[in-house]
Amino acid sequence: MLLVPTVDISSPTATSLEALDAACRDHGFFLLSGHGLDDLIARTWRHTEVFFDADRSIKTDIMRDLDNPMGYYDRELTKRKRDNKEVFDYLDPTVSAIDARNRWPRDLPGFRETMSELFDEFSALADQTLGLIHQALHLSEESRQKMMGSRHGSMVRLNQYPIGDPVPEHERSGLADLGETALGYHTDPGTITLLLQDNTGGLQAESRDHGWIDVPPTEGTIVINLGDCMQAWTNDQYRAAIHRVVPMTQKRRFSIPYFQNPFRDSTIEPIAELCVDGARYRPFSWREFMAARSYDNFTDLGTDDTQVTDFRIPTVST
Repeated sequence: MLLVPTVDISSPTATSLEALDAACRDHGFFLLSGHGLDDLIARTWRHTEVFFDADRSIKTDIMRDLDNPMGYYDRELTKRKRDNKEVFDYLDPTVSAIDARNRWPRDLPGFRETMSELFDEFSALADQTLGLIHQALHLSEESRQKMMGSRHGSMVRLNQYPIGDPVPEHERSGLADLGETALGYHTDPGTITLLLQDNTGGLQAESRDHGWIDVPPTEGTIVINLGDCMQAWTNDQYRAAIHRVVPMTQKRRFSIPYFQNPFRDSTIEPIAELCVDGARYRPFSWREFMAARSYDNFTDLGTDDTQVTDFRIPTVST
């Protein structure tokens, strides 16, 4: 069996769902084919490259700050170390109150329109992908309604992993040191992540059984990885994907994650029918959890960042 299986979302089979289930219990990654979005993905790659190659002033004009994490950033932290990447983040552009937080770059024709189309299509695909997970877990309809995402709280990120430090030398004073990896090991906080990766490679997942394994680029597929909420919802039956990106040495790398998140006012707690031996997590507020994770990524608080395991119910030894 492949360590990172592929599921054809247009025609999933019982065998592929069994492989999905096994992967989600081991490392939290699988691939989607049959999505029908190749043309949109190609256009999205072109606009992504144009954005990161644009004059630096275009990017710094929309620089993220402590009050609004949307826009451009080149000094994000993971595990208190600086990532070797640049990012552009945006929220659902179809809702004016949400889009008001977005910072769109100037002088890049077609960029916003393409990114809006991507958000629409990936929002729908994320819901379909959750349906596959519901099937693999054999959940009742009532439980499926408790394991849902919302496009209004979700986000798209464009990543560029350059060779060398993404921050110009004259701006590095006082910054945290770069990590040993381009992106330090971590989990995503939400439900699932839909990831486009180019053909450069470098993404790795931590398998319970095999240690660090590659998630190799596979033509025509979208990478799916599970987030912290999925681990809590499934009461540790499924695993939030621990992943990292190794440093770029030969060429830069692009990737584009769509982070599907729960409804903003959700309370996250284990699904009752998956708690035969008792719940392993206490309920927690998604809004507060996400706020803590975002703040940890922006500035070094002097402590490790917030984890879903912080909400585990302590076991009492007898």
